[in-house]
Amino acid sequence: MTTRAKLTVYSALATALASLCLTPLLTTKSWITHAFLVIAVIAAAGAGLRRTPLYRWTVPIGQLLVLFLMLLIGFAGSGSTWGGLVPGPDSLHALDKVLSSGLDDIQQYAIPAPPNAGLRLILVASVGLVALVVDTVAVTYRRSALAGLPLLALYSVGNGLAGERGSWIWFGLASAGYLVLLFAEGQDRVSRWGRVFRGTSRGTESTGAVGLGGQQVGILALAVALLLPVFLPHWDSGLLHSGPSGSAGKGGGAVTSLDPLVSLQAEITKPTDTELLRYTLDSDIADQTYLRTGSLDQFDGTNWKLGSPTVSDLPSTFPSPEGLRDANVPQLKGDFTVSDRLEKSWLPMPYPIQSVQLPNRGDWKLDPLTRTVMPTSDKAIKGLHYQATALDVRPTANDLRTAPQAPQDIRDRYTALPADLPPVVADKARSVTAKASTDYDKAVALAAWFNGPDFKYDTSVTGGTGNNAIVSFLNERRGFCVHFASTMAAMARTLKIPARVAVGFTPGDAQGGSVYSVTGRMYHAWPELYFAGYGWTRFEPTPSRGVQPRYTEQASTATTAPTQQPTAAAQSDAPVPLPSTSKDCDPKLRRMGECGGKNTAAGDTGQDSWLLSGQVLGTLAVVVALIALLLVPMLWRTALRRRRLGGGGRRRPGGAGPAELTDAQVLAAWDELIDSAWDLGIPPDESRTPRSAARRITETAELDENAAAAAGRLALATERVLYAPSGRVTDAPLAADVRTARAGLRATASRGDRTRAVLLPPSSAQLWWRISDAVLTARTAVGTQGRRMSDAVTGPVRRVFTRRKRTQDPES
Repeated sequence: MTTRAKLTVYSALATALASLCLTPLLTTKSWITHAFLVIAVIAAAGAGLRRTPLYRWTVPIGQLLVLFLMLLIGFAGSGSTWGGLVPGPDSLHALDKVLSSGLDDIQQYAIPAPPNAGLRLILVASVGLVALVVDTVAVTYRRSALAGLPLLALYSVGNGLAGERGSWIWFGLASAGYLVLLFAEGQDRVSRWGRVFRGTSRGTESTGAVGLGGQQVGILALAVALLLPVFLPHWDSGLLHSGPSGSAGKGGGAVTSLDPLVSLQAEITKPTDTELLRYTLDSDIADQTYLRTGSLDQFDGTNWKLGSPTVSDLPSTFPSPEGLRDANVPQLKGDFTVSDRLEKSWLPMPYPIQSVQLPNRGDWKLDPLTRTVMPTSDKAIKGLHYQATALDVRPTANDLRTAPQAPQDIRDRYTALPADLPPVVADKARSVTAKASTDYDKAVALAAWFNGPDFKYDTSVTGGTGNNAIVSFLNERRGFCVHFASTMAAMARTLKIPARVAVGFTPGDAQGGSVYSVTGRMYHAWPELYFAGYGWTRFEPTPSRGVQPRYTEQASTATTAPTQQPTAAAQSDAPVPLPSTSKDCDPKLRRMGECGGKNTAAGDTGQDSWLLSGQVLGTLAVVVALIALLLVPMLWRTALRRRRLGGGGRRRPGGAGPAELTDAQVLAAWDELIDSAWDLGIPPDESRTPRSAARRITETAELDENAAAAAGRLALATERVLYAPSGRVTDAPLAADVRTARAGLRATASRGDRTRAVLLPPSSAQLWWRISDAVLTARTAVGTQGRRMSDAVTGPVRRVFTRRKRTQDPES
């Protein structure tokens, strides 16, 4: 392998190893396969472009175009043609839309974020750009040391965003890739220095290897960089250890960028019986009270998310709840203790919260609009003990049915929908609520429809709350709480009912003495609808999950006991087990038939690998086939030249080895000269003798003295083979003469001719001729064999008929 090829491979390897530090940023790691593919394609494109006679500065431009094409194919499929295989006129718009959604997701999601297309596009594009810069610096311009800057930037950003999920392993891998790249360039530099100043005798192989001491220094430096931080004081910032990540919130203070809906969907894949918090609640409906962590009030067609919050310091008493007419309602008080297993969560509390007592109020901020209490650090909630007081609002069905219309500002804010919301959402909402006359009756009709037999709770469905996810959910009618809550909220908005999505926990398991325990199986999402005078009220569309509010219960309802099966529990295709009679089964679960087997298979809500999609595989197959077809002439011509002039251990005309050349080697060298001239615009003339042909090439190409002499020696050696009696007639270095003459031809040719000679050499027409001759020969052979087989089969029959005819006609 040549030095440039080594540098190309090691540059790609260094970028791939450094990009591994980005894997903790998303909940799934399948996107890295796309990034690795982009790195490989960029490296291959650079290798191919550097073999052309183009200017060096054009190589990164070509690689940038290749990267852009890869991003269009991978992320703008909706704007592509031919089944998504070729970017179409709408691809740029589709790519811009995906990028915009990714930029919005950055502001909304905490680490690790869901593998949405926009975030994957940003990560893959970033890795691709770093790979392009590293390849340009290290290979195109041979400055491998400077390639450490983009690699360091990639590692620093990735490890900084990962925060506590960062690891010294990523630093070790990135550093190892960089050292390998430096060793490869150092090997080449040492090799070239030795050839210039010391020289090497002919036939002596020079390894050009970097000295053992240099390698030891590099490995020792890497080991010190990894081990030294262990013995130094810990800082909360730096490359190996990052401080708490967060985003600035308006109104003062920094709050974590957690999106609770993302955390909820992540927990769906790994439900556990681990206790997250324990609480007491002095209320007669404590077993029906949800613990709400926050609400999402903005829907952009891609996600439900929290509108830009204006956070403030925690007040001693919260402002009056939005929409509540009478604040003088009974209160309920709770005492909460969070375990060490709950991290990155907004504060779970009953709604609407009135006040909260925390040991360190500076670690928390309040969003007054949604009454969400947000932490300023990821670990603020871990092991927390706090008290909360909430208003015990209990409207009746008649209260909500007769509630006046919501104020116009509330309706404008909480009924906003994206312009591209599929019409099926509104059509289905109107169909389901056709017989309802009030907002309350419409809300009850929607919740009852979702709780009907047509819908099934199923966590094997891919998560999502955007337009496509809602349409898919309405068609398939299978999903988990996130699908039910987000779809009902969107349908309510189409009916001009203010709605948003709330997240938190269903009521905990009763432990006796008004004590309740919340486990990882109780994560839940539900819609909240606004009714003037009573504010935001909870509805429960998810079948067999949670607790139906009393104001929506029908007279025939047998029980109001909450479902303690987590909304994140996975569903199995196996038959539903019979209820257990074990004494350790909670009575509420036994009544609902949920005390069977404890196995829960987590549904896979992660995005499938970009590399495994049928569209991408088809696109790659087409692209690879086209590239292979275009490279056939160049590769065939390169292989033919190598075979003619020798290589791979074979005897070269005029190279090291026996002094004399065979006739075949001399003629092969002459053929290479003729084909090289043909590739550069001088077609062969078979009517000329070798000496006349060499003179024609010399005069047409205006070769210099050295190139003309080399062509003359080739012609003389060829004439001796053709006309002299001996089969071994020369010991001249014909390989060197071919290269000298070819260099002279290239020096006088135009840039276009040189490019064509590399990519589409005219002499490759001989390959087509050979293929045509082979096909013709094969057809002739098949035809001959077919006739023989036909004669073998029909011959006896013809002979029988011939004898019979002769017997019937004796005169013949």
